[in-house]
Amino acid sequence: MVEKKTAAKKAPEKKSGKTVTVRQIRSTARKPKEQEATLRGLGLGKIRRERTLEDTPAVRGMIRAVQHLVEVVEEKK
Repeated sequence: MVEKKTAAKKAPEKKSGKTVTVRQIRSTARKPKEQEATLRGLGLGKIRRERTLEDTPAVRGMIRAVQHLVEVVEEKK
């Protein structure tokens, strides 16, 4: 008899409802590729583009890594 392996179900993640809006203010030209990839991960890539993202420690860390290229436009609590 062969047992089927079932994927363990994950508990749904709790969404805090908090968001943060970031805007790219500087170009990635002459910057390390890691910083360009971080901006892409934030959904940015061109100057003056804005994205509203969920306010998580991971997103905050990405913003901190490229803080010289972006600005936080609005924070909702």
